[in-house]
Amino acid sequence: MPELFRMFGIRFLFFSNEHLPIHVHIKNADGTAKFGIKPVVLIENNGVKSKDIHLAESIIEENEDLIEQKWNEYFSK
Repeated sequence: MPELFRMFGIRFLFFSNEHLPIHVHIKNADGTAKFGIKPVVLIENNGVKSKDIHLAESIIEENEDLIEQKWNEYFSK
């Protein structure tokens, strides 16, 4: 489970057997969620509070290019 980064108690990660389209998972003390990128859209939420969803969405929007770059690096191996 490659972790991209952690911010404000939220882990941003991929799973090692991911599939297209490019997306990112988040995990915090409350639960997990999944976001698509380009455009950033919430796909699934399992217990993450609304304020943390909005925070994660903002962080993903600011780091879309980095997430896409890390996805391509990891899954092109």
